[in-house]
Amino acid sequence: MQFSSEPVVSIQDASIFQDEKTVLANISFSIKKGEFVYVIGRTGSGKSSLLKTLYADLQYPKGIVNVAGFDIPRIKRSEIPYLRRKIGIIFQDFQLLEDRTVAENLYFVLKATGWKNSSTIKQRITDVLIQVGLGFSSGKMPHQLSGGEQQRVVVARALLNEPQLLIADEPTGNLDPEVAESILQLFLDINKSGTAILMATHNYDFLKRHPARVLRIEDDKIIDSPSSSFI
Repeated sequence: MQFSSEPVVSIQDASIFQDEKTVLANISFSIKKGEFVYVIGRTGSGKSSLLKTLYADLQYPKGIVNVAGFDIPRIKRSEIPYLRRKIGIIFQDFQLLEDRTVAENLYFVLKATGWKNSSTIKQRITDVLIQVGLGFSSGKMPHQLSGGEQQRVVVARALLNEPQLLIADEPTGNLDPEVAESILQLFLDINKSGTAILMATHNYDFLKRHPARVLRIEDDKIIDSPSSSFI
């Protein structure tokens, strides 16, 4: 099987908007497949707007914005579900269905994204739960899990369709330091398997302990820094 060498994210001279206000102007960067990249910046600087643009949740940007082969400024509404099958999205607030078990939460996503074979669905759910360290939690309800365990379910959900890219918006913001570190370790393990990760964070200790490329948002611009120059 041949794999494309094209970046999973490619942005050139793009401007991003929130409620018709320009949040980021004339930005350019790309993310290679298998790369790990942090996004940092003050609250309100545009981190979430950038991430939402990448998964087509904001009004369309100007310029060149290509994600997993999709032309975001020209993407049709009917194409957005197909974009989101190629990327995984992880939120700070877990957004789990509270009236369903862990397995039922994952089943819902697989059915919604076109999976039909029951045995294949069951095996995929088992595989991702083992991958995130929750192999024995499929029958539990979300309220029976700790915050860290719920976030692992969210990561499992994002991995269901074997995405090229995981987009994580402050995924450890509501977790205590020890649990946050364990979630970051999970992301690092996923990254080692070949999945690109773009993670917005306020936790600068992560950058020091686990250096990686940094996109810093400042004054509606993006400063692209190798980890060594940022630290």
